[in-house]
Amino acid sequence: MDENKKDFHFPPISPASPGPLYQQIVDGIKSEITRGRLHPGSPLPSFRFLAERLLVSLITVKRAYEELEREGIIFRKQGLGTFISENGAARNSAIKKQNATILMNKAVKEALEANMPPGEILSLAKRIISQSKGETKK
Repeated sequence: MDENKKDFHFPPISPASPGPLYQQIVDGIKSEITRGRLHPGSPLPSFRFLAERLLVSLITVKRAYEELEREGIIFRKQGLGTFISENGAARNSAIKKQNATILMNKAVKEALEANMPPGEILSLAKRIISQSKGETKK
């Protein structure tokens, strides 16, 4: 077994979890990048190895890798494997910021439509941030 395969940690995925399996793989790899466990140039396991490890089909892993490649987070070198892009972490961060902006816009619109005053919305946001920081320290 390759060193990178031995050391490759991947969050568990489950058919019972929300979202398709390929998306759980995409999110898991993005999470590993965000946490600093995968760096630019880090090799990823082969489709076959990851499919066996996660108990999913090769097609599921292939679809996840294609999505990450389309987003510029990973790249493939024919005959060598799949790797984290030099700008993979930056791309991942940019995508997360874009998604956060979209979600925040929706949340603020919902709150305003519920007649929440701006101060209450800000207090709620601060409380959620505080709670989230506590969760990430665990």
